[in-house]
Amino acid sequence: MKTKITIVLAALFVGLNMSYAQQDEECMNNLSIFDSYVKSKKYDDAYEPWKIVRNKCPRFNRAIYAHGEKILMHKIKNSSGADQVAHINDLMLLYDQSRENFKSKYDLGEILEDKANLAYKYKKELGKSNQELYDKFNEAYTKDAKNFTNPKALYTYFSLAVDLFDAGKMPAQDMFDKYDDVNEIIEGIVETNTVKLNKYAAKEEAGETLSKKDAKRKSSYESYIDAFDTKIIPSMDKKLGDRATCDVLIPLYQKSFEEKKNDKVWLQRAMNRMYAKGCKEDPLFLKLVEQKNSIQPTADTAYYLYLLTGEQKYFDQTLELQPDPLKKAKLYKKLANELKSKGSYGKARQYYMESMKLNPSDGSPYIAIAAMYAKSANNCGDTNFNKRAVFWLAASTAEKAGRIDGRLKSAASKSAASYRASAPSKSDIFTAGNSGQTIKIGCWIGRSVTVPSI
Repeated sequence: MKTKITIVLAALFVGLNMSYAQQDEECMNNLSIFDSYVKSKKYDDAYEPWKIVRNKCPRFNRAIYAHGEKILMHKIKNSSGADQVAHINDLMLLYDQSRENFKSKYDLGEILEDKANLAYKYKKELGKSNQELYDKFNEAYTKDAKNFTNPKALYTYFSLAVDLFDAGKMPAQDMFDKYDDVNEIIEGIVETNTVKLNKYAAKEEAGETLSKKDAKRKSSYESYIDAFDTKIIPSMDKKLGDRATCDVLIPLYQKSFEEKKNDKVWLQRAMNRMYAKGCKEDPLFLKLVEQKNSIQPTADTAYYLYLLTGEQKYFDQTLELQPDPLKKAKLYKKLANELKSKGSYGKARQYYMESMKLNPSDGSPYIAIAAMYAKSANNCGDTNFNKRAVFWLAASTAEKAGRIDGRLKSAASKSAASYRASAPSKSDIFTAGNSGQTIKIGCWIGRSVTVPSI
């Protein structure tokens, strides 16, 4: 349960029906007592007065549920056997009661995922099977996917699907579908938070200094996105592992193609998975793309056709069919990554820059551009000094990533330090006698760099 209220004693009673409060002085007094104990983390002392209010006045104040969760969590952690199971079940009941008595404050998906997380954490104590646990998370997904957003819950939900597949209790297609279900939820969460984050990135790009409040919000959005991008999704991919190699996917999709060839969702997911797993060279990938394009052209199908044919018209169609700026930014970055892997660095940089125009809080394209500069150093200078000078450009470019994207601050700093270590030293600058001068870098880079003054 998210603790959605920060409680100070004065605030506890805001909005309370005072005539009701006066009629039940016992609840008022005990609310004040258990609130004070909880603030001091004296959860055992808080337990009895909390129970009185919970049982006698269940709608008296939301602190019953916000504080009640902390009290029962303490009881669970500090008990064992039948007592512990009783406290676990009581917390399950409390979650239900919180929604029953304050429905507008507690979303169904949130409550169901909290109950599922609790059951999973104490699965041994409760004697729950993987199927029973999966069903609990699946209830949250099927009844209120919009509010099923907890990172840990989403990962556990998918992880249990893989465990059921391994045990022969879930078909491969259902497991892959569950990966896509969870991934789509995550994409929606990340997109929502990225839109919020970009507002602050735009302010900083314009030279504004964020207030402490805005800086805190920006950091919060970055952390939330980072949790999914660097922890949850990679963990899901690792869990999926070799269960989704081309050797597994191709026969599976070939077998189902005739039956599913008019199923737009199935075609889209099959295409995406084959592309993600590097199966795009197989004829089946083209077959899937062409079929999807014939019944429902989308930005994705146009993009895949562009990759397969290299025809500019398909890339133009990709952009036309994708009105969402963040999704368009992803397409630009995806194409840039493809071009980078093929060594088409100039074109890749162009698309990385287009991606950042649409999603200014994503600094990863600068990391990629810096890496391309570094890799090209030996080919883009006429002297040994000038070749090594490219590393200064790589370093400054990597640093830009850290400035606009707090999630990359550490990685950007390490990359920049590594590049600077390969650049000319002070003694090299002294020997060359070009301190403070500007060096023009040729080939595809076409940039200038200033030699540090010594």
